[in-house]
Amino acid sequence: MTAHRIDASLDTAIDVFTAERDPVLRVAPGDTVTIRTLSAAGYTERQQHPGDHPPTLIDGRRGHCLVGPIAVEGARPGQVLAVRFDDLVPDDWGYTGSGGVDTPVNRALGLTQERGPLLWDIDAGTGVARNQLGLGVRTAPFLGVVGVPPEPTGEHSTIPPRPLGGGNIDCRELVAGSTLFLPVTVPDALLFVGDGHAAQGDGEVSGTAIECGMTTTVTLSLLDEAPVDGIHADTPAGRITFGFDADLNAATTTALDSMVDWIAGLHAITRSEALAMASVAVSMRVTQVANQTWGVHALLPHDAITA
Repeated sequence: MTAHRIDASLDTAIDVFTAERDPVLRVAPGDTVTIRTLSAAGYTERQQHPGDHPPTLIDGRRGHCLVGPIAVEGARPGQVLAVRFDDLVPDDWGYTGSGGVDTPVNRALGLTQERGPLLWDIDAGTGVARNQLGLGVRTAPFLGVVGVPPEPTGEHSTIPPRPLGGGNIDCRELVAGSTLFLPVTVPDALLFVGDGHAAQGDGEVSGTAIECGMTTTVTLSLLDEAPVDGIHADTPAGRITFGFDADLNAATTTALDSMVDWIAGLHAITRSEALAMASVAVSMRVTQVANQTWGVHALLPHDAITA
């Protein structure tokens, strides 16, 4: 196993998913990578006041400021890339935007014209972030975007999460100690990461979390088989399956379908029995509402079902 380090720069940062860019780093399965990413906007300087727009690393940014692709040698479609989050350390400042944009949520709340940006001081040591209003929250750092290209050709937006490739999953449970399982879509997997969040609620209802730079250490492994198809995770909170769709009902059904399969396999029971167990042990959560596509995840706590 080899340890690598890579930082956001003009040579390593990008704002789309693509398999047609040369890898910024090549690693072997089992290697560990420490990745320094900027905030989703790619700000290179701290914001000085609400509404401030410091310089960004990428001019004319089309999506999230990510680092990648990272090639995992030998990865091939049909395998699963296991991304274990060993450590996530946020920068000491961040921001949260709200309102002022014509989205379905803002329209419903009457906030298309009113903005309410927050600037945060983040103390990674104490695990607390505090904003200019004097209000604080506990931090639980994770990366909003972790994904691989959805197909071998073209450039693909980083904004919507996808059943193929993942990407802008925005799942607050993907903290240190979690492993995210991504089906490999292209040779060498080609992983992109970024969009650090110091804290976020389920839903990411304003469209942003506490957006911040992040120093993330991951271990990358390859699996020939996984307990369920599709994107899923094993986290400190429990096992998680995901659904992504413009239709909330479809996203919910996809996440639940995979969780039913997982429970049935874990306990050697039928799918109908597993659905009954899910009804008493699984929580269905709206992952995010902000990115053109609904995200839903099913959460099965590790101790929810006893044998």
